[in-house]
Amino acid sequence: MQTIYIGDIFSFLESLPDSCIDLAIIDPPYNLKVASWDSFRNEKEFLDFSFAWIDSMLPKLKNSASFYIFNTPRNCALFLNHLQGKAYLQNWITWYKKDGFSANKRRFNIAQESILFYTMDSKQYYFDSEIIRIPYDSTERIAHAYKKGILKNGKRWYPNINGKLCPDVWEIPSERHKRKLNGKIIKLNHPTPKPRVMIERMIQASSKEGDLVLDLFAGTGMTSLCARDLERKFIGCEKNKEYVDSSLKIFTL
Repeated sequence: MQTIYIGDIFSFLESLPDSCIDLAIIDPPYNLKVASWDSFRNEKEFLDFSFAWIDSMLPKLKNSASFYIFNTPRNCALFLNHLQGKAYLQNWITWYKKDGFSANKRRFNIAQESILFYTMDSKQYYFDSEIIRIPYDSTERIAHAYKKGILKNGKRWYPNINGKLCPDVWEIPSERHKRKLNGKIIKLNHPTPKPRVMIERMIQASSKEGDLVLDLFAGTGMTSLCARDLERKFIGCEKNKEYVDSSLKIFTL
């Protein structure tokens, strides 16, 4: 399985056998009107669609599987309510996008998106916290601690050479921000691509080499590209063929 299927998300999910997926990474519509596929007549239509694909996806996941869902904080709260009793929430991750300036003076400016990290079982799932360690914040203090340690609760603590354990707030620049040209935002092939470093973190933390990764609402196919490069299998679905990276194998349903 190393293919992106072009077509309807529900037909695609129906074609998959049950309990075949080890990890799903889902970047679905947000209902923010960024494109035709992200536009719904009202919130009810959007939520009916969202809850339908969630319920169609869950049977395709192994009991040991994990999944991540991107969306706005409000939508994630509604998804969380729908998923109550169907899967186990491990983390509500806040993605600080570092996305440049905004100028809303009627409320706090939005600089984040949310990511729901779920597992199908409360305890029996794969998670590698060591491979996704990140650099410590205080370089001077940590450099000193490498030599003499830091006294904590009567014991001397020494920092891990690979960095600290990854928290649930991710400070990762958006692709829109990262790819500015001379300080100006340029138009990308897809309006909302997700950063490679973030997708790699999810795949490394929640799957092993050879596992099957599901790339729903694939967009450019970033999840599939990362899965391929990290020696995982992948299968995905995208409605718009023109978005998908040309190096990926595609098949029209």
